[in-house]
Amino acid sequence: MNIVAIVGSTRKDSYNMQIAKFMQQRYTEEMNLEILDIGSLPLYNQDTENEPNEAVTTLRAKVKAADAVLWVTPEHNATISTAHKNALDWLSRVEQVMIGKPSWIIGASMGNLGSVKAQAHLRDILFAPGLSSPVLPGNEVYIGAVHTKLDENGVLTDEGTVKYLDVVVNNVLSWIKKMHTDQA
Repeated sequence: MNIVAIVGSTRKDSYNMQIAKFMQQRYTEEMNLEILDIGSLPLYNQDTENEPNEAVTTLRAKVKAADAVLWVTPEHNATISTAHKNALDWLSRVEQVMIGKPSWIIGASMGNLGSVKAQAHLRDILFAPGLSSPVLPGNEVYIGAVHTKLDENGVLTDEGTVKYLDVVVNNVLSWIKKMHTDQA
């Protein structure tokens, strides 16, 4: 199964990027997880939406070709990051490659709630008409106090979090497979 991950933090040592890379390495048997670069996207501008640059066309093509999108979101001021919002705007206009594309959301923060508010906002945005991306309910992953759960190499070492993530990955991938089977 081919999944693309869109990480909402462009910070060099982003905890959410470390989580995405951990998942990329841990679940190689279950899925091919490609982490997309959204840091090079220009700011969305309706004046240029019909003539996007290469970063936008690459993003759209990779999302369109994927079986699903994994959104790995930090929480900035109790909502999603500017980088995520910008990527969502590019994906929701003109080609609208997200319509019907399964999404799943995880997120981490240094606070105890692990990006719960950002994930709620992201879920609402994914249901907007230009995106219309289904999300499997009941499989939320909020990694709070993430800085205490990663080792110096960015490996998630908290046993309870890893076991829960294993369950959610299995649930979500089974749901995505079923969606694709039902559509065939």
